[in-house]
Amino acid sequence: MEFRPCIDLHDGKVKQIVGATLTDSDNSAAVNFESSLSPSYYSNLYKKDNLRGGHVIKLGPNNESAAREALGSWPNGMQIGGGITAENAIQWIDAGASHVIVTSYVFKDGKINFENLQRLLESVGKKRIVLDLSCKEKDGLYYIVTDRWQNFTSTALTKETFETLANYCDEFLVHAATVEGLKGGADLKLVKLLAELSPIPVTYAGGIASLEHIEEVRNAGKNHVHITIGSALDIFGGSLPYADVVRVSKY
Repeated sequence: MEFRPCIDLHDGKVKQIVGATLTDSDNSAAVNFESSLSPSYYSNLYKKDNLRGGHVIKLGPNNESAAREALGSWPNGMQIGGGITAENAIQWIDAGASHVIVTSYVFKDGKINFENLQRLLESVGKKRIVLDLSCKEKDGLYYIVTDRWQNFTSTALTKETFETLANYCDEFLVHAATVEGLKGGADLKLVKLLAELSPIPVTYAGGIASLEHIEEVRNAGKNHVHITIGSALDIFGGSLPYADVVRVSKY
């Protein structure tokens, strides 16, 4: 299990947002934390600790410059997500991203758009793609959600889904959208599912707020599921020491 850090950008600033409150009206999002520090401060911190595979996420408009600043501080050290398409993906790789993270472009109109997925593959190659399978539970299954986690797709996280999509990407990123930003603990049922079904590396996000939560995820995920943590960290206004998370994730 690795700790994959994050830089979430909202209106050009580093923030931590309660994921379930994101809507098309940016001003309505519930903000857990807004940093006075620059995006490059965080990417330099992660670089110092050699925490590769973290992600810069553009939550809505007005984040282009901030994202480029973060990536430029550590070329090939972090991934980029938010509004990625086959047309602009190579620009973000050139800006310093190790991978592009994609959801809505691939999961379009409620289903997998294999035409767009193939375009993306041809644009940057399998080894540069992370598919965001962020999800919510419905009727006993986890379904991929898009458009800032507002809309359900018809694609459930099944063995067939993972095996099919693994042919097009290097990793998966999965936010448990209903617990994201709430700091109440991880969705361990989802973590177990990821460990059982994903044939490639997968990073889980959502609800982790203590060292105990990290160990719960480690056990549920059989030490194979990577983690990312946001609002709970002291570097984002929380009480969980960033240094402790770095330490415990390296064994």
